[in-house]
Amino acid sequence: MARQLSFDLPVKPTLGRDDFFVAPSNAMAVALLDPAFAWPSGKLVLTGPAGAGKTHLAHVWANQADARILSASSLREDQVPALAQCPLVVEDVPAIAGNLEAQNALFHLHNLVLSSGHALMLTGRAAPNLWQLTLPDLQSRVQAATHAELQAPDDALLAVVLAKLFNDRQVTPKPDVIPYLVAHMDRSFAAAALIVDQLDNLSLSEGRTLSRPLAVRLMSQDPPINTPPETRHVAATVD
Repeated sequence: MARQLSFDLPVKPTLGRDDFFVAPSNAMAVALLDPAFAWPSGKLVLTGPAGAGKTHLAHVWANQADARILSASSLREDQVPALAQCPLVVEDVPAIAGNLEAQNALFHLHNLVLSSGHALMLTGRAAPNLWQLTLPDLQSRVQAATHAELQAPDDALLAVVLAKLFNDRQVTPKPDVIPYLVAHMDRSFAAAALIVDQLDNLSLSEGRTLSRPLAVRLMSQDPPINTPPETRHVAATVD
C-alpha cells in the first residue's frame, strides 16, 4: 500500500475545568482548587507523574484566581517585583535544583508574593521533600506548603486521559480502541501520551482508520510501547 503524506498538525490541548475528569487519584487536588478553599500560608505544592494533569489544573486555578503561570527555569531576580503583583503558578520547580540563581529568585518571589497577600502554586513530579533544592531556606519553605498529589490513574481515568489525548489531536478512534489500550498498556500517563502520539502517526502515515487492528499491531511491536525514558520528549498534553 502506498504511504500517505502526513502533516505535523498542532495539538491543541483543552485545559478548561470541564475537560478535567475527577477520579479518586486526583480528587483531593481538585478539591483544593475550589475558590472557597484558602490554602494554609497561601501556598500549595502540586505533584504527580508526567501527564497526570498538573499543567491542566494549574491553568484551571490560574483562570479562577487571575494568576500568572511561568516555568521555574525562566526565573531571574530582576523579574521578582513585577511577578509578585498577582497570584502565581511556578511550574517544574525541581528543574532548578542545580541552578542557584533561579533558586534565589524563587526564594525572594515566594516571600514577596505571600507578603503581598497573593497565593502561590508550585508544581513538580516528585514529593517536595525529594526536590533536592540546594538553597535550604527555599527547600524548607517548599516543604511547609500544603501538598496535593496526583496519583497514577485507575482504568476509568486512564480511558478518559486517552480520549482527551485523541481529542486534542482532533482524532476519533474506533470505539474498541481505548478499551483495548487500557487493558494492554503500561499504567502511566506518559505511556498514554506516547501511545496516542505513535498510533496517530501510524494511522496518518498509512492512511488507515484508527482501529483496534492498528492498535494491536502497535502494541505488539518489539520493544513494546511502554513508559518512555525521562530523556525522551513526549507531547503530553495533560501534564
